[in-house]
Amino acid sequence: MQALKSGEQNLGTSIMAVQFDGGVIIGADSRTTSGAYIGNRVTDKLTKVHDRIYCCRSGSAADTQAIADIVHYYLQSYAAEHNGTGTEPTTRVAANIFKDLCYTNKDALSAGIIVAGWDKHTGGSVYNIPLGGSLHKQSFAIGGSGSTYIYGYCDSEFKEGMSKDECIEFTKNALALAMSRDGSSGGVIRLAIITKDGVERLIIPGDNLPRFYETQ
Repeated sequence: MQALKSGEQNLGTSIMAVQFDGGVIIGADSRTTSGAYIGNRVTDKLTKVHDRIYCCRSGSAADTQAIADIVHYYLQSYAAEHNGTGTEPTTRVAANIFKDLCYTNKDALSAGIIVAGWDKHTGGSVYNIPLGGSLHKQSFAIGGSGSTYIYGYCDSEFKEGMSKDECIEFTKNALALAMSRDGSSGGVIRLAIITKDGVERLIIPGDNLPRFYETQ
């Protein structure tokens, strides 16, 4: 795996997605870094690839943006080919395209991606594609440099069958904990709630993040 090129922007980051009955919650911090320099404090790491399918990006900003653009093109082509048939691309189709691109080019890319969305066949679903290009369907997924700090929290707090509001709180708290520990994560928390009714975007400003013992 090649290191980042000199000056290349890195999404040293915290990303997350959680499935609930009726949809998915995805979230991410907003800090983009280049070494010790913060290149962007309010990056949007939640990238739309189809109407109700999004991805969360970690790794090289250039690599993940390029991959997301290619997947978006393929899904638009798929939708155009099936126009009028009522057939829309599924989250699984999108995740497999991401997987093929990441695995085929694993020696040239720095990309960890979470794909989440809603479709009429499976409802809400979450897929994790870590470095190397393997594909894992999960009830929730975390990624990025900040994720290493919150595995224990997520394992202890996640419960199957959580409501939408419980998943939102779970995601907010997990990302806030990661951002408080990880120097490459920070800024605001961006959330997207994806259901059959569409996509609702939320922003939690940095001065309104959940507080824990070290900041009381």
